[in-house]
Amino acid sequence: MTRLIRSLSDSPAGPSGRATGPNYPEVGATRTGPLPAGYHHLHHTVRIGTGRAAYEAAGAAVTTWAMHRATGARVDSAAEQAEPGVTLEVSLGLGPVRFTAPCQVIWTTYTEKETGFAYGTRGGHPECGEESFVVDLHDDGSVWFTVTAFSRAAVWYTRLGGPVVRALQHFYARRLGRSLAGLVAGR
Repeated sequence: MTRLIRSLSDSPAGPSGRATGPNYPEVGATRTGPLPAGYHHLHHTVRIGTGRAAYEAAGAAVTTWAMHRATGARVDSAAEQAEPGVTLEVSLGLGPVRFTAPCQVIWTTYTEKETGFAYGTRGGHPECGEESFVVDLHDDGSVWFTVTAFSRAAVWYTRLGGPVVRALQHFYARRLGRSLAGLVAGR
């Protein structure tokens, strides 16, 4: 099977530039590695199921924003599925108090054993960096979900929040995994 991995540079319009595109120079580092110095790194992996059906359900939930929405996040995008160049806004919060995070899909992978994408931050995001969400089907039939990210503060309140912001990022990565496992299990 041919691997279908696309990146922002493969999109018809190409990278959209620094003003509206990603607000950090290491675009694609969650795919190509290593994660760049000068950022906080996050890596969280969790088993979410077993078998082809679980893999396909998880991959669809990740790439259609369903996983994010299952955590209570709002996702606003004209696209129904992750593809390089797609822009979206993810917002978290309670009621009218929400933090909005403008992002752009950097790369996608849709293969027999790996499905997922990464988005990068754009201007107006409280952080700058990149985060990937990948589902893997292992040879033993187990299905795993991995969040990989590098980020640093982009505005005063995330700089001020320092360790609390990082703790919230780790909490959210774990919540994504639990939400995805619930979606796969039909809960």
